[in-house]
Amino acid sequence: MTRAPEAHDADFRAFAVSRWPRLLRTAQLLTGHHHDAEDLVQVALAKAYARWHRVTQSADPDAYVWRIMINAHRDRIRGLRAFEWLTTRFPEQSVRDQAEQVLARDVLTSALQRLPPRQRAAVVLRYIEDRTETEVATLLGARIGTVRSRAARGLEKLRADPAVRDLRTQGKRQEVSRRAGAAGRTGVR
Repeated sequence: MTRAPEAHDADFRAFAVSRWPRLLRTAQLLTGHHHDAEDLVQVALAKAYARWHRVTQSADPDAYVWRIMINAHRDRIRGLRAFEWLTTRFPEQSVRDQAEQVLARDVLTSALQRLPPRQRAAVVLRYIEDRTETEVATLLGARIGTVRSRAARGLEKLRADPAVRDLRTQGKRQEVSRRAGAAGRTGVR
């Protein structure tokens, strides 16, 4: 017995609304740009809608849609003929902590963009999306050992990236400075 088109649409709409923020966050980390991320999520959801019956019949509908999005991103990268260079965005507010967070996010996003696409996908899914190695392997269509090596190599490249290293060093200096300032205000020496 087939379901009514209205129920099909309602199921898909509920799925899309509940998954949109997480899909968008992952897509933004994969693409490095908010507008490209929105386009990528829309493409993935359009493809999922066209195959919604198969998506709902799968063991893990979330993984199915994430896989569609990763494949769409891979196809998008293959189609790019010129590289895109991300610019540093200035914070809308001049609050120091928010500015530091924006700078750190931009540095990390830029560093992620310098990783090869497969390493980037492994790092984003494994550490930023907090997925298990098994889930990442399923999403990427790779073996668990391949996911481990891609993620390890990606993290190694991120740690070796001069901008990330400078950011980490600067963060440590600021933490020491904050602690020293707090100790001075409380009279602790």
